[in-house]
Amino acid sequence: MSCRIEDYGLIGDCETAALVGRDGSIDWLCWPAFDSDACFAALLGTSKNGRWQIAPSGKITKTSRRYRDNTLILETRFETADGVVALIDFMPPRGKASDVVRLVRGISGRVKLRMQLVIRFGFGTDIPWVKKNPGRSGLLAICGQDMTVLRTPVETRGEDLTTVADFEVSEGETVPFVLTYGPSHLPVPEPIDPAQALQDTEDFWTEWCSHCSYDGGNRDLVMRSLITLKALTYAPTGGIVAAPTTSLPEKLGGARNWDYRFCWLRDATFTLLALMNSGYTEEAAAWHNWLLRVVAGSPANMQIMYGIMGQRRLLEWEAGWLPGYEGAKPVRVGNAAHAQLQLDVYGELIDAFHQSRMAKLQLDEGSWALECTVLEHLADEWDRPDHGIWERRGDGRHYVSSKVMTWVAFDRGIKSAEKFGFKAPLEKWRTLRDTIHRETCENGFDPELNAFVESYGSKLLDASILMLPSVGFLPPSDPRVRGTLAAIEKYLMRDGFVLRHDPREVSDEKQPIEGAFLACSLWLADAYVLAGETAKAQALFDRVVAVANDLGLLAEEFDPGAGRQTGNFPQALTHIALINTAHNLSDAMKTAEKPAVQRSK
Repeated sequence: MSCRIEDYGLIGDCETAALVGRDGSIDWLCWPAFDSDACFAALLGTSKNGRWQIAPSGKITKTSRRYRDNTLILETRFETADGVVALIDFMPPRGKASDVVRLVRGISGRVKLRMQLVIRFGFGTDIPWVKKNPGRSGLLAICGQDMTVLRTPVETRGEDLTTVADFEVSEGETVPFVLTYGPSHLPVPEPIDPAQALQDTEDFWTEWCSHCSYDGGNRDLVMRSLITLKALTYAPTGGIVAAPTTSLPEKLGGARNWDYRFCWLRDATFTLLALMNSGYTEEAAAWHNWLLRVVAGSPANMQIMYGIMGQRRLLEWEAGWLPGYEGAKPVRVGNAAHAQLQLDVYGELIDAFHQSRMAKLQLDEGSWALECTVLEHLADEWDRPDHGIWERRGDGRHYVSSKVMTWVAFDRGIKSAEKFGFKAPLEKWRTLRDTIHRETCENGFDPELNAFVESYGSKLLDASILMLPSVGFLPPSDPRVRGTLAAIEKYLMRDGFVLRHDPREVSDEKQPIEGAFLACSLWLADAYVLAGETAKAQALFDRVVAVANDLGLLAEEFDPGAGRQTGNFPQALTHIALINTAHNLSDAMKTAEKPAVQRSK
């Protein structure tokens, strides 16, 4: 049985990642990159689908864990009647191959432990051929294109298609286990020195964290969120995945289980602000350059998401043989939403380029030409129904947040042209900007509710409209904005958190209302900051960070009734929102000027 979602910790090497359970198990690991199906998948089924556990053989009286300072080195400590051992898990900076290192270190006494390694590829379907590596240390597992090698001084043996080892550790001793991945047609990767790898990993993260410029409140949580964001970055391209996992359910036992191992354009501006405001201009520039490359081509073919290397065809299929996390079916690989029309991404793209210029990032000379082409296309598309920020499947609608972001696209295009002297059809863009603003206010605002609604003609709310003041569509003092915030407090708040969908909407009985969407709760905190209600913003921020796990990690959602995190984990958008809200609160306390969340500058 898998751990609770919040019982996992993250390790990674900026090209792939693994989830380590509180019980000493690695239940999720994708090789050679985030979107690979060469992975452990015990998180989505049973231990037969791939798992690697190292834990004491006897009864554990206490378990505790922590990250080593500002690193991605996870240390889990097991206390038993015979003594105490620490399990140190990390992935060192990528060399020619990808390594997962697990060090078992004796703290006191003498403790018996057991190692169990179940290697499966193809989401649990492919059982590898396992053999000792003649003339070299290690145990080889090969299947098709994939190969792993396990190296350890401990004697291993096979039991029921599982590699096991029983061993003991005394105080002061360290027993290493290193699992390395490589393509099966290449030579077996060279071994690494586990002790040196630990030092290299600590040095890498310590040096990276030293560049953080944030000095406001909750710095530890902000730093942990930045480390998480860095870990979700695919270093060769600069792309940042939404999460390293697929099909962790938005509702426990439900069917809204999506693959998040891709890069969403929607996160572009929020990501840039989080990185730039925290001192990470190199990562911000890499993300910007990834955006520029993936959207190159015809604007009509621009997608809402791409693969980590810019892949466009993210075909969705179901792994029917997997029972899913705690029975949540289906398990999906790929994401059909990549083909949807979601107009808001055009605004995110143009806003991201504008914010990059404002931060004086070095942009490609072709950026402005691309933006002009995108806006020319959007001039013919903005008034179409789309699938919205939440990627609703079925017929399109005129979503208010989508219209607002098309307004942002032209507004930022105008501002960039005016500030930086670019040639542009400004009169045409100004006319379109005013037209979109007028129509959205006329059709997207409900006088009876005194609030902006989800879509034209609807009586329901949607948490994405919280971004109206933050993007500069209307000032926070506008009565319509204040009315919208009051309506969201009345209809979308549950147990102190914000739901992204209106619970008054009739839903399938088999699909009960999901948990609170954590990024949306932080968007409300941002709106409070802009409205001058800093105390309410701080209280909501504190409420969100209080549901982070003991390692400071957050999933997509939180189920207040069950008291559990839900959705894919850890979720980049949640951690990005945490970083930005922390900045906004810090700025609000330092100065009376506009906080950084205002994206209309």
